[in-house]
Amino acid sequence: MTCNEVVKIGDAYLLPLVTELYGLEGYEIQLIPPHEGGRNVVYTCEIEGSNSKILRISFLPDRSREDFLAEVEYIRYLFEHGGSVSDVVISRKGKLLEEITHNNHTFFVCLFEKAKGKMLVENNYRYREGAPITEYYYNCGKVLGKLHQISKEYTPVHRRYSFFDKFNAEYIDKLIPDSLSLLKEKMLGLLDTLKDLDRNQETFGMIHFDYNDGNYSIDFDTGQITVYDFDNSCYCWYMFDLASLWRNGVGWIQFEPDAGKRKKFMDDYFKTALEGYRSETKIEDSMLEKLPLFMQVTTMENIVDAFEVIQSTGEEPQCDKDLSYLIKCLEDDIPYKGFFHEIYSCEEPFEYEERNI
Repeated sequence: MTCNEVVKIGDAYLLPLVTELYGLEGYEIQLIPPHEGGRNVVYTCEIEGSNSKILRISFLPDRSREDFLAEVEYIRYLFEHGGSVSDVVISRKGKLLEEITHNNHTFFVCLFEKAKGKMLVENNYRYREGAPITEYYYNCGKVLGKLHQISKEYTPVHRRYSFFDKFNAEYIDKLIPDSLSLLKEKMLGLLDTLKDLDRNQETFGMIHFDYNDGNYSIDFDTGQITVYDFDNSCYCWYMFDLASLWRNGVGWIQFEPDAGKRKKFMDDYFKTALEGYRSETKIEDSMLEKLPLFMQVTTMENIVDAFEVIQSTGEEPQCDKDLSYLIKCLEDDIPYKGFFHEIYSCEEPFEYEERNI
């Protein structure tokens, strides 16, 4: 089933049912255009005089009822313990998750409060007037640190999957084409390294796993950040989210031709973000020293995601310039996504010559 097919079923059948389930009578429900490889169909629900909502209809059979319950229960826990997240809206039946079956296909439905403010891209990457951009860097770290601190005390009712449940030798071998044997070898080496790392309460727990400026909104009156889209949340090292936090900063300096200036900016940016993070939770220096390792892990995750999208289309696998760049960084052990390496071009950021598979 495709997003377009779900949209047609939604218009004819699902949306009237959802309206009744959640009391959305009078709301204007508008589709948010889906992206390639998307696993959900998402709508905005707006009405004058009330908070806007975000409706998510999940249709692929890649996740179970327990997976969805674990996600929304985690979000509710974060919200109830002071995490700056978009809360889950309970249905008229008192449920965090609703299921609708149509023609022997099950759709999982969730409703969320819409985060206050806008994404950075919606504000043309301008931060709030009169405030230093360092406030934003600090807040990015602070909000993430709070989420991690809450996670350290979290005991789930329904449990989300763990990192190695997905990222393992069997899955990598099945997903990555045999022609990319060196890439497979490097990925398996990364997994072996990770297996030796501590997994205790202070280092390993529920994380967002996709922490970036596309998955939170900013209140441009106060600077407050509200996080959403926990679709990929899982048990992993907190350092993975911190590596994502590091990568969040590259966009501000990616067109600078001088690698030394890019390095100086990123050091300053991450220092400020870490100050925000450490204002809410602790992280040992011994873990922070593993940032280059987890940068490679985020690159591996990006590659896996790209091949999953290719697989979902049913087309012959091919590497565009973005994917070729990521593969090159892993195959040649180029750290920090090549941001300070000669492979990087400020004219064509994070692109490399296309390759055949």
